[in-house]
Amino acid sequence: MARGILTSFAVTVCLMIAVHATGESPKGQASPGTNLDCVDPTIGSVGIVLEPTRPTVHLPNSLVRSYPMKRDQLDDQVQFFPLTVASHRIAWVFAMLPVSGPLGDELWGKRATIEREETTPYYYHATFEDSGDAVAFSPAARSGYFQINFEGRRDHWLRLAVINQGGEISAKGRVISGTEEFQGMHAYFYAETDADITDVRYQNPADKRRLLAKVGEETAQVGFRYGISYISVEQAKRNFEKEIPAWGFDAIKEKAREVWEKTLSQVRIEGGTPAQRRVFWTALYRCYERMVDVNEYGQYYSAYDHRVHQSNEPFYVDNWLWDTYRGLEPLHMILNPDMEMAKIRSYITMYEQAGWMPSFAVVFGDWPAMTGNNAAIWMTDAWFKGLRQFDFRKAYEGAKKNSLEATLLPWANGPATSLDEFYNKHGYMPGLHPGEKETVAKVDPNWEKRQCVSVTLDNSYSDWCIAQLAAFDNNRSDRDLFMKRANNYKNVFRTEKGCVWPKDAEGRWIEPFDPKLAGREYFTENNGYTYNWDVVHDLHGLFALMGGRAKAEAKLDQLFREDLGLPKFKFWTIQPDASGMVGQFVMGNEPSFHIPYLHDYLGAPWKTQKRVRMLLDTWFTDNLFGMPGDEDGGGMSAFVVFSMMGFFPATPGIPVYAIGSPVFDETSIKLSNGKTFTVKAVNNSAANKYIQSATLNGKPWGKPWFTHADLLGGGVLELTMGKQPNKEWGSREADAPPSSLDYRPSDLN
Repeated sequence: MARGILTSFAVTVCLMIAVHATGESPKGQASPGTNLDCVDPTIGSVGIVLEPTRPTVHLPNSLVRSYPMKRDQLDDQVQFFPLTVASHRIAWVFAMLPVSGPLGDELWGKRATIEREETTPYYYHATFEDSGDAVAFSPAARSGYFQINFEGRRDHWLRLAVINQGGEISAKGRVISGTEEFQGMHAYFYAETDADITDVRYQNPADKRRLLAKVGEETAQVGFRYGISYISVEQAKRNFEKEIPAWGFDAIKEKAREVWEKTLSQVRIEGGTPAQRRVFWTALYRCYERMVDVNEYGQYYSAYDHRVHQSNEPFYVDNWLWDTYRGLEPLHMILNPDMEMAKIRSYITMYEQAGWMPSFAVVFGDWPAMTGNNAAIWMTDAWFKGLRQFDFRKAYEGAKKNSLEATLLPWANGPATSLDEFYNKHGYMPGLHPGEKETVAKVDPNWEKRQCVSVTLDNSYSDWCIAQLAAFDNNRSDRDLFMKRANNYKNVFRTEKGCVWPKDAEGRWIEPFDPKLAGREYFTENNGYTYNWDVVHDLHGLFALMGGRAKAEAKLDQLFREDLGLPKFKFWTIQPDASGMVGQFVMGNEPSFHIPYLHDYLGAPWKTQKRVRMLLDTWFTDNLFGMPGDEDGGGMSAFVVFSMMGFFPATPGIPVYAIGSPVFDETSIKLSNGKTFTVKAVNNSAANKYIQSATLNGKPWGKPWFTHADLLGGGVLELTMGKQPNKEWGSREADAPPSSLDYRPSDLN
């Protein structure tokens, strides 16, 4: 199949890049390839347990995104191509598929069976085995271009349909346009073809939701270029005319390629295997799928107040902040700080428009998914990394309001409930005993439930972040209030068990309780073994509760060795999100990302180096199964990018990076301030994964961490690698990265 052809090409290109990485091509010879040529969007496109990645074709952080709608990459039949993915994995609008054959009922449900397929970030192409027809797609920012090659003398059609609740599509001359209702808002498209539409048929003329537009019997090639808008058909037309003003598919394809070439050239790597390079560049490509700017040349529609606003400022939507604050947003604070500021300003605007800081700010409004006041963490992280081009007062006001006045319940937003009143008074979310019936209407009693321990831990962290903002603003009363709330995690830590544990409303520890098998009654998508380590704002305090550094280290070691306690198929009925298991460690879910780096905090950085390399080699491979869990639009890929470069932000809000074990001999990042930060790994190899010694800008460096200010200053972190661990390097208690209740991020600035 064509994926094999594409992958073989990528292997060759990446190998050539590796060979020529230290110098330019000899004079007169062609360039050996680029970073972009190593990207394989099909990596991870068969989900191990849950959702696969999708081979999304788009420009970085842009409105129009498309891919063939299939179950996964093993499915060889395309249902349709969405004219855009309105919201990652939860909303699509307008289905398009070229079909051939005589008019009849079978055309309305016909799928295209793939014979050959090629996919890149900027271009998709497939040939269909039943008809020989072929389709290609390339994107612009708010528009797209399909080019269809029809084979044989038969009737050729463009089939278009509304995907969601309502709307209609019309065709006249060479113009096709449509309106679609979804999730309480509208999407619009305007399209033109370069072939005459000789017949138009509706599956149901009464509602005009599904249309067949005949484009001839002998026409060999048809262009279909279109614009998307959330404002009007007229605005969709303006978007299309501005971005794709003339026919010519190759020009759009080449322009899209140039955008991606420039985007991926900000990072330079040397060394590593071709497979590792494909994994890295594909992960970096996935870090640009979201958020997306929906400003349409001076105006945008906001689902947060259901109005069209005039603005030249980008308006970014579509992120799942619970998934992305841990890695994706910190990555873009390094790579694209201006864009990150615009995204935060968009969140603040949404707060002003809707009255609450969003949970998941998707295109159709706040989607109150997951747990935690994660915007507070995100904005605190940015502020103490010096990214301050946003309204501090409004950001603080919104974060504080969400903490004190909004419900903290999972998958909910809006005013507080009786459970929130309990939390504010007692400092923990109460749980129910096994078999006890739910009494609070806003709690989902069937699946999401209370997640009471996770809610307590999550909000302890976000309240610590709010306390840091209050301290920066010299607001002593608020700082004291939120620092008190930052201690709440201790209320659900059972010291004699050495584990986080649910309490009932009477303050009694809930029994029976098995931290392995506890589901969403008490935890979010994972069990107590993961959430035992989810106190990133006070890791040193957590270790003390566990009995000190030595006992915490032993407990962390055991996490990676602990038996599941059930056969896998039974375990996954309780914990379907717990994929990529190593003992009880869960590589495939976001709350685990910082855990491999915790040995840096415990005096054994060599164990972090060992674990990170093993996890990358095991779970992030360059094939269809190369993603251990839900990728979530860059959430998991950012872990890969950071970890392969050799460091990770274990505690967003504390502007430091824990050092791991870099995969590449050298990684350089071009910063927006004109400087370059480089990580060099001398004597690096698969066997030589342990740091023997380090220097930062030529000076000896004995700490397994560095600051964001160190990174912004440019320079070189040089790590000398070896086959045996150096158990002394970074092992002193004074060498550990900061993470404690009384620590102030501003101390680093």
